[in-house]
Amino acid sequence: MKAILIRYGELALKGLNRPFFEKRLIKNIRKKLKNIENISIKKEQGRIFIENLSEDHFNFAIERLKKVFGLVGFTICEVAEKEIEAIKSADLNAALNEIKKGKRTFKVETKRADKTFKLTSLEISRLVGAHLLKNLADMYGLVVDVHNPDFEVKIEIRDKAYVYSSEEKGIGGMPLGTGGKAHLLLSGGIDSPVAGFMIAKRGVEIEAVHFYSFPYTGEKAKEKVIDLCKVLAQFTDKLKLYIVPFIEIQTTIYEKCDEKYLTIIMRRFMMRIAERIAKLNGGMALVTGESIGQVASQTMESIICTNAAVSVPVLRPLVGMDKKEIIRIAKNIGTYDISILPYEDCCTVFVPKHPKTKPRLEEVIKEEEKLDIQLLIENAISNTEWMVIEDR
Repeated sequence: MKAILIRYGELALKGLNRPFFEKRLIKNIRKKLKNIENISIKKEQGRIFIENLSEDHFNFAIERLKKVFGLVGFTICEVAEKEIEAIKSADLNAALNEIKKGKRTFKVETKRADKTFKLTSLEISRLVGAHLLKNLADMYGLVVDVHNPDFEVKIEIRDKAYVYSSEEKGIGGMPLGTGGKAHLLLSGGIDSPVAGFMIAKRGVEIEAVHFYSFPYTGEKAKEKVIDLCKVLAQFTDKLKLYIVPFIEIQTTIYEKCDEKYLTIIMRRFMMRIAERIAKLNGGMALVTGESIGQVASQTMESIICTNAAVSVPVLRPLVGMDKKEIIRIAKNIGTYDISILPYEDCCTVFVPKHPKTKPRLEEVIKEEEKLDIQLLIENAISNTEWMVIEDR
């Protein structure tokens, strides 16, 4: 019989709160595998096991598990009775799978969660290693290398014996839904989708707020943002997207305020509107894709000014990253190719020639006195559309 063995890392250190995190993780796994009928998911001493999978479903399940936050590793394992002869047979199958990949050196590592098992971990490893050499050394040139093996045969003695030889890495983090809810300011660029992924990886449920400058930005720009949400929803199960009409605010700022303050005032409006949406929908913080020094609106002085527009915390998971690091993550999670599509977003229209890179808050507030801030915000929010994008 085969099963999927799942390891989880950081949440194992949660002490008395650990059951809460484990329960949520299992719920998230069950959601991710909802298309597979009759599976059994059980938890046992730092491991989760998925059983009752048909042969056709193993690879599908593994691909789905790669997008579950909180998992650090998983593997398809052989499940054997807790008898040394049964374990030896399972080990043979695990080793043969690696030999087919051209691997020739190995070692055996055993862990006993069940300390009542009559053999010690070292004795099990020696017996199984000898069995592998006896059956496979002459045929395949298999040899032991305990320091730098091509593969390891791992044995875990629990309610049964679980045997495996290779392991897929998970994306780690904390189970989604254990860290509260926050609202992500999502443009069509590279950074903000990565910021959303990074904060969701810490267990935070996210909803996205996009500022839409139609007709200066067209339907393609909106479709691009929806496509980015579809990618993020693969990790978050579903994603609610708010599309805020922003052109009235941008044109009013452009007409009434000093051009060099356009970007910072625009950012302050975005923060205020996102905060309103967050407070109406259970959000406790805002999330942005800002990275110190990347553009004029991301200097320390600009960040002070945008923070001052809202009362909720503003989370900036990319703040210390350079562009190469952000691009690497974007490529890994699948948002990069969508983000570089050449459709303008609200941040790329009405760009001042010489933006203020070190704005002073009192000067920005003085410029904003030329505007009816509340009326502009009310107009934008009352015309906001929303949709829920689900991972299917």
